[in-house]
Amino acid sequence: MFKILMTYKSSEGLDALLSNKNFEVAVHPKPDAATFTKLISDADGLLIRSEVKVTRDVLAAAQKLKLVARAGTGVDNVDISAATEKGVAVMNVPGGNTVAAAEHTMALLLALVRNIPASHASLKSHKWEREKFVGAELPGKILGLVGFGRIAREVAVRAKSFGMRIKVYDPFVTGDFAKSLEVETVATLDEVLSSSDIVSLHLPLNDSTKNLINKDALAKMKKGACLINAARGPIVNERDLAEAVGGGRVRAAVDVFVKEPPEDFTLIDAADVVTPHLGASTQEAQVKIAREIAECVVDFFEKGAIRNAVNMPSLDAESFKAMKPYLDLAEKAGRFQSQISDGGAAGKIFVECAGSLPERSQYFITLAYLKGFLSSAMDEPVSYVNAVMAARSRGIEVLETATSSAGGYRALITFRAQYPSGEETLVAGTVFAGHIAKIVGVNGLAVDVAPSGCMLFLTNIDRPGIIGKIGNLLGDHNINIAGMDVARREAGGEALTFVNIDVCPDRAILDAVRAIDGVKKVRYVGI
Repeated sequence: MFKILMTYKSSEGLDALLSNKNFEVAVHPKPDAATFTKLISDADGLLIRSEVKVTRDVLAAAQKLKLVARAGTGVDNVDISAATEKGVAVMNVPGGNTVAAAEHTMALLLALVRNIPASHASLKSHKWEREKFVGAELPGKILGLVGFGRIAREVAVRAKSFGMRIKVYDPFVTGDFAKSLEVETVATLDEVLSSSDIVSLHLPLNDSTKNLINKDALAKMKKGACLINAARGPIVNERDLAEAVGGGRVRAAVDVFVKEPPEDFTLIDAADVVTPHLGASTQEAQVKIAREIAECVVDFFEKGAIRNAVNMPSLDAESFKAMKPYLDLAEKAGRFQSQISDGGAAGKIFVECAGSLPERSQYFITLAYLKGFLSSAMDEPVSYVNAVMAARSRGIEVLETATSSAGGYRALITFRAQYPSGEETLVAGTVFAGHIAKIVGVNGLAVDVAPSGCMLFLTNIDRPGIIGKIGNLLGDHNINIAGMDVARREAGGEALTFVNIDVCPDRAILDAVRAIDGVKKVRYVGI
């Protein structure tokens, strides 16, 4: 049973989650900070909109959290860095509100150029002031789009139907791509601001976009030009925009604000058109978003699928299913390898994938291996989300290679760990019959080891009697041997012995095995 904490009321569209017997959904709308930290302590997943802030402190209080799912586009109310460090995946629904947000942008634009709110208020006050509210037509006007993601592209389609010219400023959009959509690109923000009759913002909120539209930027706009912000409030310096509107420099239509609900109404009082963050507020959009996020949550916990994650690559359920035997092998190999070394913290790890593996496997195999390798050494849980960051934080360099030759196997994955002491360990594994994971090589020796449960890993002299003594010792302590494999380079030399056992041994048993004449090293390996 997975516990999901949901911090808003609406349940429409969440049937896939609410009707699933594997999930317990606890609904606590808009909890304050103190209550939030208590509620999240035992939650496996968190389902939010924009009503709460998932801060570092909130995440620190979460003992079991694996997923934050944002039922919407933006994730600026989630501390992504803290979530990544903790190994928590953060997902959103980037496309569910695209049409709604684009249509609302156009509604703001039309309301602004045709003076709809002011003329409405005038008539409601029983005045007839037609001459006061002369508007403007859109054909031939230049619409400048700052950012050219999904919503901006839909706005461009609609604006072109009104006969507008579209200019785009987005450093990540190529000229060829823009040309294919029949829009112009400009090289700088200043150029789009200075040449447009109407500027619409379509940017994410981050350190580089906060206060992007300030007094200096507004001064570059045409006198009387219009600014539309239905993206994120903090992109605009509210007092600077209020001053520019009040001074007749620009006109403004605003749907989003720095703080919501607002405490400072300076911009609201000054702007020509204002709405209370309605960009995604259509019945259709809310249901689409709810359905998609519910499916994302269920697939994440039940199938291992990672869809629309903002802090790691996405992985659909079908791809995860194909990769899973190799991911399980890689994680077990990591756990095994981390426990057989004398070298302390590794300095370099080499991951080589050979032969025929599912598409995109290598990246996720590396994550799975690091998750296993680092789990025993980290205070915080290690997951696919923070595995690379955890390795870097410990000074481990990770290098990946791929080759077509798998040495007689259909696929072979090899992990080599180098330590500052000069020690090097090598573990190779493969999957048989599509689901049977085996370690087939350790430190250059061919082995046949099932990486599961409790194991003893021994370095011993290859001579008669040692294996018998180990078996008798374990039998005397009522420990059953489930499997055993011995590898050696030459008769009478050093051998590696692997013993799968049903009960995990205590220190006294390990000491007794270590005391057997001919045993040079023994390790308990828990997988």
